[in-house]
Amino acid sequence: MCENGKKQSELELYLHIPFCVKKCAYCDFLSVPADKAVQLCYVEALKGEIYQQKTLGLNRRVTSIFVGGGTPSILDGGQMAQLLEAVHDSFHVETDAEITVECNPGTLTADKLSCYRQQGVNRLSIGLQSADNEELRLLGRIHTYEEFLQSYMLAREMGFENINVDLMSALPGQTKESWQQTLREVLSLKPEHISAYSLIIEEGTPFYHRFGPGAGEERLLPDEDTERQMYYDTKDILKAEGYERYEISNYARQGFACRHNLGYWERREYLGLGLGASSLTEGVRYRNHKKLSAYLAGDYGHEDKHRLTRQEELEETMFLGLRKTEGVLLTEELLKVYKGVFERLEQQELLIRENGRVRLTELGIDVSNYALAEFLQED
Repeated sequence: MCENGKKQSELELYLHIPFCVKKCAYCDFLSVPADKAVQLCYVEALKGEIYQQKTLGLNRRVTSIFVGGGTPSILDGGQMAQLLEAVHDSFHVETDAEITVECNPGTLTADKLSCYRQQGVNRLSIGLQSADNEELRLLGRIHTYEEFLQSYMLAREMGFENINVDLMSALPGQTKESWQQTLREVLSLKPEHISAYSLIIEEGTPFYHRFGPGAGEERLLPDEDTERQMYYDTKDILKAEGYERYEISNYARQGFACRHNLGYWERREYLGLGLGASSLTEGVRYRNHKKLSAYLAGDYGHEDKHRLTRQEELEETMFLGLRKTEGVLLTEELLKVYKGVFERLEQQELLIRENGRVRLTELGIDVSNYALAEFLQED
């Protein structure tokens, strides 16, 4: 409860660290290399933005914090501690809040991990992508599989009991066999959570110039049948090892689904802090600007601010919520608005309604892009 006796509402926090040792060839996220001086200035600017939100923070209970990037673990331990201390000073952080830091192999040290633990970090997300060193080289990663193993084992030694490993399939030069080997290698480590995404060739990236339409090296990418088999292998192999698929691309041992990401899919309110970070608060979506020099000077301006209409809220409820394997809780409003869509997708065996919920079938998940697009209505 807050001082005026009103119940505090829940809020998730996202802190963006836009720096990397080296930008990967496939990446289109907001991230750039930067020297230590720029990183230091950024930490001070981000602390300033956090403290600016203190009035909002007094009336919100923070249930999860996600420090993403970029590569947050590029910061030294003291800098990460300063940021998390600012959050605790400005917000009411629940004692059982999930606090995640994204990390890349080659940037973790015992000192950093110790600082994380002291500040309440209880979950790490380590970007591996592949256990094959040649595949890692083609991706432009800065680490080898052996360096990942060192980072992973160090995190375990430092007491972290909730670790996610990021993996990526359909890579240049990747085969069904090498993907299966990556899955087996990671499963032998018994992480609590595995995120397994298929590579998307994004325009404007070095990969697009090499592997995009007409670029000349598309042949190095797995063909459609091979990519589809990798997708099925992921489901089958992880399920056999006790990992529940709770979202289209995310698998977890029982009790370890990522609470922060579930918040996005369930449209819980979140506040993004840092360069280019996105937010959803009080029915408004917006993001911070992307001008680093302005941000370092203390300009925390927003752009793309948009108050959602009721139709947009319902659309988001469906195309985000149906990413979860448990689906969406049905309401009279949803039944009325999407009656025709439900019936059409049920006839195609892509969707099922049962026990007061609606969810995609296995076939529906396989063609989720098509099924989810059905919930986007014309004005």
